[in-house]
Amino acid sequence: MAGRAREINLQLVSSEVSTEVGERFPDVAALTAALDKTGYMAGDQLAAALFLAVRMGQPILLEGEPGVGKTQAAKSLAEALDTVLVRLQCYEGISSAEALYEWNYPKQLLAIRLAEATHETVREADLFRPEFLLSRPLLTALDHPGPRPAVLLIDEVDRADDEFEAFLFEMLAESSVTIPELGTRHALVPPVVILTSNRTRDLHDALKRRCLYHWIGFPGARQVAEIIRRRVPAASTALAGEVAVAVARLRELGLTKPPGISEAITWAGALTVFGADALSTDAAERTLSVVVKYPEDEQTVRETGLASVVRHD
Repeated sequence: MAGRAREINLQLVSSEVSTEVGERFPDVAALTAALDKTGYMAGDQLAAALFLAVRMGQPILLEGEPGVGKTQAAKSLAEALDTVLVRLQCYEGISSAEALYEWNYPKQLLAIRLAEATHETVREADLFRPEFLLSRPLLTALDHPGPRPAVLLIDEVDRADDEFEAFLFEMLAESSVTIPELGTRHALVPPVVILTSNRTRDLHDALKRRCLYHWIGFPGARQVAEIIRRRVPAASTALAGEVAVAVARLRELGLTKPPGISEAITWAGALTVFGADALSTDAAERTLSVVVKYPEDEQTVRETGLASVVRHD
């Protein structure tokens, strides 16, 4: 009986994903390798979580501190899938119309004036046709024709309000949306949905229940060094390692804005522009503003002493 249940579950899972995607990513190792080719180093747990999101057709919520690679995970997954990335950047006060669709009012007004000029009668239905519809990110992702699913990135969902969050999880549950004037639009190829959050507020349990989940922590210095070498080819091996260690030390100082992977990459890039092959106190002094973004954080670093941050043990 258990074996039969497992077979049914596998059938349900496989029905959510196209044959092409299944062949492209038959297992976690295949997805890990594809992400690695894009330059994104996903650990075993993150790769497994993204694999399930792709194969099960279920949204995934990625949480973690700013700069740990949540947004880049979605970008790299789209590249690995060889598909389009559709990004919705959330912010306080965002409305469903801004995320889903709007009517092109200037175009509708022009159509009315043209009809008046030719003495034609304009019915309401004439103004609410598909050619007057402006698709925003959510509708764009739902309308993606395939054959591979679009990757829909709903970035920093924690910045939106509760009302928008409620709208989101209803839409994600159905992979469809109703446009009153045109009817219901169902996704022919449901998108792979990745939501990110910096945990500036708690998300509603209803949204979390509809999502797979993974917390992305800041990687160790060795992995950060490898990421720097990939993203900043001009950086020497020594410089990449020293920047990675220095960033880890900065994160231990309790800064208002601890540096993430993106800051580590930018810092290494800035140092290479100055021709540095290693991280010295003088080089760190000249480029400190690249990695430390708040005056109070800079003061903390200087009080601690740059020498202790960049020391070579």
